[in-house]
Amino acid sequence: MRVMQEESVPLLEKAGIRVVECGASLVAEGGHEEAYLIRAFASLAEHREQEDAFYGSDAWRHGPREAIVSRIDSSHTIVLDVPEDAAQAFRRG
Repeated sequence: MRVMQEESVPLLEKAGIRVVECGASLVAEGGHEEAYLIRAFASLAEHREQEDAFYGSDAWRHGPREAIVSRIDSSHTIVLDVPEDAAQAFRRG
């Protein structure tokens, strides 16, 4: 959690990716800590463009990438089309 919150999220935001919220799940499935990262994009095209640019960047590849990826057992991507006010309701305080 620390690496994601203190290293990855600032890099995402610096790259122009809007991080709405991130943290630990309140439920640990199978006894494993699970984390979530909610990001907002204006469109699917912007999502693809920004992710491709970010995950291909030197800042990510030579930054916190290994510290984060090495801790991931599985991941799931869920894409929702929600109104802006719904995204704002989750906004980090």
